[in-house]
Amino acid sequence: MDTNNTDCCCLEAKPADQEKSSNSWDIKYLLAILVFGTIWWLAYSYISAVSHWLVFDLLGIATGSHWGASLEFFIYDTVKILLLLMALIYAIAWIRASLNVELVRDYLMGKRRGFGYFLGVLFGAVTPFCSCSSIPLFLGFTTARIPIGITMSFLITSPLVNEIAVVLLWGLLGWKFTMIYVAVGMAAGIIGGVFMDSIRAERWLQPFMIDAINNAPRMHNVNERGQTQKLTIKQRHVFAYGEMASIYRRVWKWVVIGVGIGAVLHGFVPQDWFAKNFGAGEWWSVPVAVLVAIPLYSNVTGIVPIMESLLVKGLPIGTTMAFCMSAVAASIPEMMMLRQIMTIKLQAAFICYLWVIFTLMGWLFNSLGSHI
Repeated sequence: MDTNNTDCCCLEAKPADQEKSSNSWDIKYLLAILVFGTIWWLAYSYISAVSHWLVFDLLGIATGSHWGASLEFFIYDTVKILLLLMALIYAIAWIRASLNVELVRDYLMGKRRGFGYFLGVLFGAVTPFCSCSSIPLFLGFTTARIPIGITMSFLITSPLVNEIAVVLLWGLLGWKFTMIYVAVGMAAGIIGGVFMDSIRAERWLQPFMIDAINNAPRMHNVNERGQTQKLTIKQRHVFAYGEMASIYRRVWKWVVIGVGIGAVLHGFVPQDWFAKNFGAGEWWSVPVAVLVAIPLYSNVTGIVPIMESLLVKGLPIGTTMAFCMSAVAASIPEMMMLRQIMTIKLQAAFICYLWVIFTLMGWLFNSLGSHI
Protein backbone atom coordinates (compact mmCIF):
# COMPACT_ATOMS: atom_id res chain seq x y z
CA MET A 1 0.00 0.00 0.00
CA ASP A 2 2.76 2.39 0.90
CA THR A 3 4.53 1.77 -2.41
CA ASN A 4 1.36 2.24 -4.38
CA ASN A 5 0.58 5.43 -2.53
CA THR A 6 4.08 6.75 -3.24
CA ASP A 7 3.79 5.93 -6.93
CA CYS A 8 0.41 7.65 -7.11
CA CYS A 9 1.82 10.73 -5.42
CA CYS A 10 4.68 10.86 -7.91
CA LEU A 11 2.33 10.50 -10.84
CA GLU A 12 0.11 13.26 -9.54
CA ALA A 13 3.08 15.51 -8.85
CA LYS A 14 4.42 15.39 -12.41
CA PRO A 15 1.81 17.62 -14.04
CA ALA A 16 2.08 20.05 -11.14
CA ASP A 17 5.87 20.23 -11.52
CA GLN A 18 5.54 20.75 -15.25
CA GLU A 19 2.99 23.50 -14.74
CA LYS A 20 5.23 25.18 -12.16
CA SER A 21 8.21 24.99 -14.52
CA SER A 22 6.11 26.38 -17.36
CA ASN A 23 4.90 29.28 -15.23
CA SER A 24 8.47 30.06 -14.17
CA TRP A 25 9.60 30.11 -17.82
CA ASP A 26 6.67 32.36 -18.77
CA ILE A 27 7.59 34.88 -16.06
CA LYS A 28 11.23 34.95 -17.19
CA TYR A 29 10.07 35.36 -20.78
CA LEU A 30 7.84 38.33 -19.93
CA LEU A 31 10.67 39.98 -18.00
CA ALA A 32 13.05 39.42 -20.94
CA ILE A 33 10.50 40.92 -23.35
CA LEU A 34 10.14 43.94 -21.06
CA VAL A 35 13.92 44.47 -20.92
CA PHE A 36 14.58 43.93 -24.63
CA GLY A 37 11.50 45.95 -25.56
CA THR A 38 12.74 48.89 -23.52
CA ILE A 39 16.21 48.67 -25.09
CA TRP A 40 14.64 48.44 -28.56
CA TRP A 41 12.39 51.45 -27.93
CA LEU A 42 15.30 53.58 -26.66
CA ALA A 43 17.47 52.59 -29.63
CA TYR A 44 14.69 53.35 -32.11
CA SER A 45 13.85 56.68 -30.45
CA TYR A 46 17.40 58.01 -30.58
CA ILE A 47 18.55 56.80 -34.01
CA SER A 48 18.25 60.25 -35.58
CA ALA A 49 20.09 62.09 -32.79
CA VAL A 50 22.87 59.48 -32.59
CA SER A 51 23.31 59.43 -36.38
CA HIS A 52 23.67 63.21 -36.44
CA TRP A 53 26.14 63.16 -33.54
CA LEU A 54 28.27 60.40 -35.08
CA VAL A 55 28.58 62.10 -38.46
CA PHE A 56 28.86 65.77 -37.63
CA ASP A 57 30.27 65.82 -34.09
CA LEU A 58 32.35 62.67 -33.67
CA LEU A 59 33.64 62.41 -37.27
CA GLY A 60 33.64 66.18 -37.78
CA ILE A 61 32.15 66.12 -41.30
CA ALA A 62 30.91 69.55 -42.39
CA THR A 63 27.20 70.18 -41.93
CA GLY A 64 25.44 70.49 -45.30
CA SER A 65 28.09 68.52 -47.19
CA HIS A 66 27.06 65.80 -49.62
CA TRP A 67 29.06 63.12 -47.83
CA GLY A 68 27.70 64.17 -44.45
CA ALA A 69 24.09 64.00 -45.68
CA SER A 70 24.70 60.60 -47.30
CA LEU A 71 26.42 59.07 -44.27
CA GLU A 72 23.84 60.37 -41.80
CA PHE A 73 21.05 59.01 -44.01
CA PHE A 74 22.81 55.64 -44.31
CA ILE A 75 23.30 55.15 -40.55
CA TYR A 76 19.80 56.32 -39.68
CA ASP A 77 17.91 54.30 -42.28
CA THR A 78 19.97 51.10 -41.94
CA VAL A 79 19.58 50.92 -38.16
CA LYS A 80 15.89 51.87 -38.34
CA ILE A 81 15.01 49.21 -40.91
CA LEU A 82 17.01 46.47 -39.16
CA LEU A 83 15.32 47.26 -35.84
CA LEU A 84 11.90 47.20 -37.49
CA LEU A 85 12.71 43.97 -39.29
CA MET A 86 13.69 42.30 -36.03
CA ALA A 87 10.71 43.48 -33.97
CA LEU A 88 7.90 43.31 -36.50
CA ILE A 89 8.72 39.90 -37.98
CA TYR A 90 8.99 38.43 -34.47
CA ALA A 91 5.76 40.07 -33.28
CA ILE A 92 3.70 39.03 -36.31
CA ALA A 93 5.09 35.49 -36.25
CA TRP A 94 4.22 35.26 -32.54
CA ILE A 95 0.66 36.40 -33.30
CA ARG A 96 0.43 33.87 -36.13
CA ALA A 97 1.30 31.11 -33.67
CA SER A 98 -1.25 32.44 -31.18
CA LEU A 99 -4.29 33.09 -33.35
CA ASN A 100 -6.19 31.14 -35.94
CA VAL A 101 -4.95 33.11 -38.93
CA GLU A 102 -6.98 30.88 -41.21
CA LEU A 103 -10.13 32.52 -39.86
CA VAL A 104 -8.69 35.95 -40.64
CA ARG A 105 -7.66 34.83 -44.11
CA ASP A 106 -11.05 33.27 -44.81
CA TYR A 107 -12.78 36.42 -43.60
CA LEU A 108 -10.80 38.54 -46.05
CA MET A 109 -11.47 36.23 -48.97
CA GLY A 110 -14.53 36.10 -51.22
CA LYS A 111 -17.16 38.75 -50.67
CA ARG A 112 -15.06 40.56 -48.09
CA ARG A 113 -12.01 40.89 -50.34
CA GLY A 114 -12.99 44.48 -51.19
CA PHE A 115 -13.18 45.28 -47.49
CA GLY A 116 -9.74 43.70 -47.14
CA TYR A 117 -8.26 46.07 -49.72
CA PHE A 118 -9.74 48.99 -47.81
CA LEU A 119 -8.27 47.69 -44.53
CA GLY A 120 -4.90 47.29 -46.23
CA VAL A 121 -4.77 50.89 -47.48
CA LEU A 122 -6.23 52.21 -44.22
CA PHE A 123 -3.54 50.48 -42.18
CA GLY A 124 -0.95 51.69 -44.67
CA ALA A 125 -2.21 55.26 -44.25
CA VAL A 126 -1.80 55.23 -40.46
CA THR A 127 1.68 53.64 -40.38
CA PRO A 128 4.42 56.29 -40.79
CA PHE A 129 6.86 54.14 -42.77
CA CYS A 130 8.95 54.78 -45.86
CA SER A 131 9.01 52.25 -48.71
CA CYS A 132 11.82 50.20 -47.14
CA SER A 133 10.45 50.33 -43.58
CA SER A 134 7.14 48.90 -44.82
CA ILE A 135 8.83 45.66 -45.94
CA PRO A 136 8.98 43.98 -42.49
CA LEU A 137 5.20 44.32 -42.09
CA PHE A 138 4.67 43.18 -45.68
CA LEU A 139 6.75 40.09 -44.88
CA GLY A 140 4.75 39.40 -41.75
CA PHE A 141 1.38 39.80 -43.43
CA THR A 142 2.40 37.59 -46.35
CA THR A 143 3.70 34.74 -44.18
CA ALA A 144 0.50 35.05 -42.12
CA ARG A 145 -1.37 34.03 -45.30
CA ILE A 146 -3.13 37.34 -45.75
CA PRO A 147 -4.09 37.49 -49.49
CA ILE A 148 -1.29 38.98 -51.58
CA GLY A 149 -3.50 41.71 -53.03
CA ILE A 150 -4.31 43.04 -49.55
CA THR A 151 -0.67 43.01 -48.48
CA MET A 152 0.30 44.79 -51.71
CA SER A 153 -2.38 47.41 -51.03
CA PHE A 154 -0.62 48.06 -47.73
CA LEU A 155 2.85 48.09 -49.32
CA ILE A 156 1.80 50.66 -51.92
CA THR A 157 -0.13 52.98 -49.60
CA SER A 158 2.07 52.93 -46.49
CA PRO A 159 4.92 55.08 -47.89
CA LEU A 160 2.52 57.39 -49.77
CA VAL A 161 0.15 58.51 -47.00
CA ASN A 162 0.46 59.14 -43.27
CA GLU A 163 -0.83 61.64 -40.74
CA ILE A 164 2.41 63.67 -40.70
CA ALA A 165 2.27 64.14 -44.46
CA VAL A 166 -1.37 65.21 -44.25
CA VAL A 167 -0.53 67.90 -41.70
CA LEU A 168 2.43 69.17 -43.73
CA LEU A 169 0.52 69.13 -47.02
CA TRP A 170 -2.44 70.93 -45.45
CA GLY A 171 -0.21 73.65 -44.05
CA LEU A 172 1.92 74.14 -47.17
CA LEU A 173 -0.46 73.48 -50.08
CA GLY A 174 -3.99 73.74 -48.64
CA TRP A 175 -6.84 71.33 -47.94
CA LYS A 176 -7.88 70.78 -51.57
CA PHE A 177 -4.47 69.52 -52.69
CA THR A 178 -4.16 67.44 -49.52
CA MET A 179 -7.47 65.66 -50.09
CA ILE A 180 -6.55 64.96 -53.71
CA TYR A 181 -3.17 63.54 -52.69
CA VAL A 182 -4.66 61.26 -50.00
CA ALA A 183 -7.46 60.06 -52.31
CA VAL A 184 -5.02 59.28 -55.13
CA GLY A 185 -2.63 57.48 -52.77
CA MET A 186 -5.35 55.25 -51.32
CA ALA A 187 -6.90 54.61 -54.74
CA ALA A 188 -3.48 53.53 -56.05
CA GLY A 189 -3.25 51.02 -53.20
CA ILE A 190 -6.71 49.53 -53.76
CA ILE A 191 -6.32 49.27 -57.54
CA GLY A 192 -2.87 47.75 -57.05
CA GLY A 193 -4.29 45.12 -54.72
CA VAL A 194 -7.00 44.18 -57.21
CA PHE A 195 -4.40 43.96 -59.99
CA MET A 196 -2.04 41.75 -57.96
CA ASP A 197 -4.84 39.35 -57.06
CA SER A 198 -6.04 39.25 -60.66
CA ILE A 199 -2.62 38.05 -61.89
CA ARG A 200 -2.25 35.62 -58.92
CA ALA A 201 0.91 37.37 -57.79
CA GLU A 202 1.49 34.95 -54.87
CA ARG A 203 2.88 32.36 -57.31
CA TRP A 204 5.80 34.74 -58.00
CA LEU A 205 7.04 34.95 -54.41
CA GLN A 206 10.44 33.44 -53.65
CA PRO A 207 10.35 29.71 -52.75
CA PHE A 208 11.29 30.27 -49.09
CA MET A 209 8.33 32.65 -48.71
CA ILE A 210 5.97 30.09 -50.22
CA ASP A 211 7.38 27.46 -47.83
CA ALA A 212 6.88 29.79 -44.87
CA ILE A 213 3.26 30.34 -45.90
CA ASN A 214 2.60 26.63 -46.41
CA ASN A 215 4.33 25.56 -43.19
CA ALA A 216 2.64 27.98 -40.79
CA PRO A 217 1.85 26.28 -37.45
CA ARG A 218 -1.62 25.32 -36.35
CA MET A 219 -3.29 27.21 -33.57
CA HIS A 220 -3.58 24.00 -31.53
CA ASN A 221 -1.59 20.86 -30.89
CA VAL A 222 -3.35 17.51 -30.65
CA ASN A 223 -2.28 15.19 -27.81
CA GLU A 224 -2.35 11.40 -27.75
CA ARG A 225 -5.92 11.43 -26.48
CA GLY A 226 -7.11 13.42 -29.48
CA GLN A 227 -7.66 16.52 -27.37
CA THR A 228 -6.64 19.95 -28.69
CA GLN A 229 -4.23 22.12 -26.72
CA LYS A 230 -3.19 25.67 -27.36
CA LEU A 231 0.47 26.33 -28.09
CA THR A 232 2.41 27.36 -25.00
CA ILE A 233 4.18 30.71 -24.77
CA LYS A 234 7.50 28.88 -25.15
CA GLN A 235 6.34 27.15 -28.32
CA ARG A 236 5.16 30.46 -29.75
CA HIS A 237 8.49 32.08 -28.92
CA VAL A 238 10.47 29.24 -30.51
CA PHE A 239 8.47 29.55 -33.74
CA ALA A 240 8.58 33.38 -33.81
CA TYR A 241 12.31 33.55 -33.08
CA GLY A 242 13.09 30.91 -35.69
CA GLU A 243 11.09 32.72 -38.36
CA MET A 244 12.61 36.10 -37.48
CA ALA A 245 16.17 34.71 -37.51
CA SER A 246 15.63 32.91 -40.83
CA ILE A 247 14.25 35.96 -42.63
CA TYR A 248 16.76 38.29 -40.98
CA ARG A 249 19.73 36.22 -42.23
CA ARG A 250 18.40 36.39 -45.79
CA VAL A 251 17.61 40.10 -45.88
CA TRP A 252 20.00 42.10 -43.64
CA LYS A 253 22.89 42.38 -46.12
CA TRP A 254 20.53 43.65 -48.83
CA VAL A 255 19.20 46.25 -46.42
CA VAL A 256 22.76 47.54 -45.93
CA ILE A 257 23.58 47.50 -49.66
CA GLY A 258 20.25 48.97 -50.72
CA VAL A 259 20.27 51.79 -48.18
CA GLY A 260 23.90 52.51 -49.07
CA ILE A 261 22.94 53.13 -52.70
CA GLY A 262 19.94 55.18 -51.64
CA ALA A 263 22.10 57.26 -49.28
CA VAL A 264 24.53 58.21 -52.06
CA LEU A 265 21.67 59.23 -54.33
CA HIS A 266 19.97 61.08 -51.47
CA GLY A 267 23.08 63.14 -50.74
CA PHE A 268 24.32 63.84 -54.27
CA VAL A 269 21.33 64.08 -56.66
CA PRO A 270 20.20 67.73 -57.00
CA GLN A 271 16.45 68.28 -56.71
CA ASP A 272 16.36 71.43 -58.90
CA TRP A 273 17.36 69.42 -61.96
CA PHE A 274 13.86 67.94 -62.23
CA ALA A 275 12.09 71.29 -62.13
CA LYS A 276 14.34 72.61 -64.89
CA ASN A 277 13.89 69.61 -67.19
CA PHE A 278 10.23 68.70 -66.67
CA GLY A 279 8.60 72.06 -66.21
CA ALA A 280 7.35 72.57 -69.76
CA GLY A 281 4.48 70.10 -69.35
CA GLU A 282 4.97 67.94 -72.48
CA TRP A 283 3.07 64.65 -72.46
CA TRP A 284 6.26 62.60 -72.20
CA SER A 285 7.47 64.50 -69.13
CA VAL A 286 5.12 62.63 -66.79
CA PRO A 287 6.17 59.01 -67.56
CA VAL A 288 9.83 60.05 -67.67
CA ALA A 289 9.51 61.92 -64.36
CA VAL A 290 8.03 58.80 -62.76
CA LEU A 291 10.96 56.68 -63.94
CA VAL A 292 13.74 59.08 -62.94
CA ALA A 293 12.19 59.66 -59.49
CA ILE A 294 12.58 56.01 -58.43
CA PRO A 295 16.30 56.21 -57.50
CA LEU A 296 15.85 59.23 -55.21
CA TYR A 297 14.49 57.27 -52.21
CA SER A 298 12.69 59.75 -49.98
CA ASN A 299 9.94 59.38 -47.39
CA VAL A 300 6.67 61.27 -47.71
CA THR A 301 7.57 63.73 -44.93
CA GLY A 302 10.78 64.68 -46.72
CA ILE A 303 9.12 64.93 -50.15
CA VAL A 304 6.45 67.47 -49.13
CA PRO A 305 8.85 70.49 -49.08
CA ILE A 306 10.24 69.32 -52.43
CA MET A 307 6.70 69.12 -53.78
CA GLU A 308 6.06 72.70 -52.72
CA SER A 309 9.34 73.85 -54.28
CA LEU A 310 8.57 72.15 -57.62
CA LEU A 311 5.10 73.70 -57.78
CA VAL A 312 6.49 77.16 -56.99
CA LYS A 313 9.09 76.75 -59.75
CA GLY A 314 6.35 76.03 -62.29
CA LEU A 315 6.28 72.24 -62.55
CA PRO A 316 2.70 71.22 -63.51
CA ILE A 317 0.63 69.77 -60.66
CA GLY A 318 0.20 66.34 -62.28
CA THR A 319 3.90 65.98 -63.07
CA THR A 320 4.76 67.10 -59.52
CA MET A 321 2.44 64.55 -57.91
CA ALA A 322 3.58 61.74 -60.20
CA PHE A 323 7.25 62.56 -59.59
CA CYS A 324 6.94 62.83 -55.82
CA MET A 325 4.72 59.76 -55.40
CA SER A 326 7.14 57.70 -57.46
CA ALA A 327 10.09 58.86 -55.33
CA VAL A 328 8.19 57.83 -52.20
CA ALA A 329 6.48 54.58 -53.29
CA ALA A 330 9.42 52.88 -55.00
CA SER A 331 13.19 53.06 -54.73
CA ILE A 332 16.31 51.12 -55.66
CA PRO A 333 16.92 50.10 -52.01
CA GLU A 334 13.33 48.83 -51.73
CA MET A 335 13.68 46.84 -54.96
CA MET A 336 16.91 45.24 -53.76
CA MET A 337 15.24 44.16 -50.51
CA LEU A 338 12.08 42.96 -52.24
CA ARG A 339 14.24 40.92 -54.64
CA GLN A 340 14.90 38.58 -51.72
CA ILE A 341 11.12 38.10 -51.30
CA MET A 342 9.79 38.39 -54.86
CA THR A 343 10.87 36.85 -58.13
CA ILE A 344 11.80 39.14 -61.01
CA LYS A 345 8.33 38.65 -62.54
CA LEU A 346 6.55 40.00 -59.47
CA GLN A 347 8.97 42.89 -59.14
CA ALA A 348 8.46 43.77 -62.80
CA ALA A 349 4.68 43.66 -62.37
CA PHE A 350 4.95 45.88 -59.27
CA ILE A 351 7.16 48.49 -60.97
CA CYS A 352 5.08 48.49 -64.16
CA TYR A 353 1.89 48.99 -62.17
CA LEU A 354 3.34 51.96 -60.27
CA TRP A 355 4.67 53.49 -63.49
CA VAL A 356 1.31 53.16 -65.25
CA ILE A 357 -0.87 54.35 -62.35
CA PHE A 358 1.32 57.37 -61.54
CA THR A 359 1.61 58.30 -65.22
CA LEU A 360 -2.17 58.17 -65.72
CA MET A 361 -2.67 60.16 -62.53
CA GLY A 362 -0.12 62.76 -63.68
CA TRP A 363 -1.77 63.20 -67.08
CA LEU A 364 -5.21 63.49 -65.47
CA PHE A 365 -4.20 66.20 -63.01
CA ASN A 366 -2.16 68.10 -65.60
CA SER A 367 -5.32 68.33 -67.68
CA LEU A 368 -7.34 69.43 -64.62
CA GLY A 369 -4.63 71.72 -63.27
CA SER A 370 -6.45 74.99 -63.95
CA HIS A 371 -9.54 73.77 -62.05
CA ILE A 372 -7.73 72.65 -58.89
